[in-house]
Amino acid sequence: MHHTLASGHFRVVDRVIKSTHMSWIGDKAMQAIPNSLVGKLYNRTSLRNEDGRVRFSVKNRLSPTVLLDIPRVVIDGYLVPHDKIAVSIEAREAIPLKQINPENPLDLPLGTLMNFCLNINPLQEGRHDLGMVFNVSQFGPLNLEVNDALKTGHADPDNVPRNCEDDYCDDIIRARQEFIRGKTGAGLEHIAAYSFDPHVTRGNIEHFTGVAQVPLGFAGPLLVHGEHAQGEFYVPLACSEGTLVASYNRGMKVLHQSGGVKCAVVGDNMQRAPVFILDDAASARRFGDWVRENTEAIRQAAEATDPFVKLDYIDHYLAHKFTYLRFNFKTGDAAGMNMVGKATFAACNWILENCREIPVRRFFLESNFATDKKASMINMLKTRGKRVVAEAVIKRDVLLDVMDADTESIYYHGKVANVGTQMSGAIYNGCHAANAITAMFLASGQDVANVAESSMGMLYAELTPENDLYLSVTLPSVIVATCGGGTGLPTQKEALQAMGCYGVGKVNKFAEILAGTVLAGEISLAAAISSLDWVSSHDQYGRNDPRLSG
Repeated sequence: MHHTLASGHFRVVDRVIKSTHMSWIGDKAMQAIPNSLVGKLYNRTSLRNEDGRVRFSVKNRLSPTVLLDIPRVVIDGYLVPHDKIAVSIEAREAIPLKQINPENPLDLPLGTLMNFCLNINPLQEGRHDLGMVFNVSQFGPLNLEVNDALKTGHADPDNVPRNCEDDYCDDIIRARQEFIRGKTGAGLEHIAAYSFDPHVTRGNIEHFTGVAQVPLGFAGPLLVHGEHAQGEFYVPLACSEGTLVASYNRGMKVLHQSGGVKCAVVGDNMQRAPVFILDDAASARRFGDWVRENTEAIRQAAEATDPFVKLDYIDHYLAHKFTYLRFNFKTGDAAGMNMVGKATFAACNWILENCREIPVRRFFLESNFATDKKASMINMLKTRGKRVVAEAVIKRDVLLDVMDADTESIYYHGKVANVGTQMSGAIYNGCHAANAITAMFLASGQDVANVAESSMGMLYAELTPENDLYLSVTLPSVIVATCGGGTGLPTQKEALQAMGCYGVGKVNKFAEILAGTVLAGEISLAAAISSLDWVSSHDQYGRNDPRLSG
């Protein structure tokens, strides 16, 4: 029998409950998992006709679980027979749906992609209703209904070219380069010149078309006496600002001749901050108490997602009828934002499934309270990423000899600048922590957007009885990694290797070198301001007159 799905004539009497949302069914409480979360299972725009079959995909975005069976799949009211359905997990070979049953269940780790292939007539263009029921070990029956538009496969001529099979091969990269040349008139001579296999950028960038070559220089040696970084280091700085590398080099020289810089990582936590919406303020308070009483079980759910993530503690904050939870994790040598997002999501699913006595009305995985890539006072106090301190005693005669500035002037200028900081509401009372952090981030493959929070901090100074200058910087929110993310890209890996900071067990060492570099920059710029050498130095080294360029 042939079924023309688009006609809408076929309906099933016992079809799943029709709804514009997706809901949990069975003996689970209806409010246990918000509809907005369940709706993320289906991959929007995945519905398509291909090779005479209908295909779409679903992704486990909830929690690691076991699939017991899929009792029904419905399209436009037509109940698709099991013998016409095959399922493939990720890129593995498809298996008949009837092979998945309670006696032969299927493991579904978090993030698993399930591709459905239906041996039925192709769908007509337009929108279609899809309904599915999944029986999974952790959640029971899951009823999923969506409406999606058929993806025709016709590419928009204004879209950047892509290759679904291999988007990092030479042919598609050349096609993108030609596309951009044709659309913009730009030559791309330098953008298209790179020295590594583009496939290594998979997971770091999409639509790879070339590279942005940022000038890189080394400053040093920086003499560090840290708990993790000990000895002399030459620091890679990638930037396009003249005088910057020279300025840090001078600051490092002052530190070296004054005996070096002491550094220590004094705090370490990475956060994700979900929010739960309750019925009223009293319910929000009781919910916070329930979370505190069940922290150990929540910890187990979170840590099951990744062997390198460890839940330290959970803060909770109340406002109106909202409970804001701030999960604090240790993430090893990775920056850890994705790790803690995954772990917190699993923890929140456990909470929603098990907290039955206090109804949760809505839930969002991020409430803006973790302040990811935003400077904030809570991170100034509580730490996000690594909390690092660098301190040194700057010898008065060294500063005069190298910088032509005296310690008394820098100390006095710092007190005056503190008033300016207070009046402006700035998040850092030093001169320019962001310069060192951005240049080191670019060179070493860090997420540059994290400069927004990493460059906040506090500078403190004292004059010693000998009129030497004790100078200390505290950076409470340094987000760095020595493995994962962009740290494994070819040039970035080399930059980390140059400092002995690539790989596992090196992140605290890198954080200490970074803090020491920030302090070197503070000494250099403060001395330049005090000695009236700031403008003249920029004019000599940092001026790039466009009238002189070719």
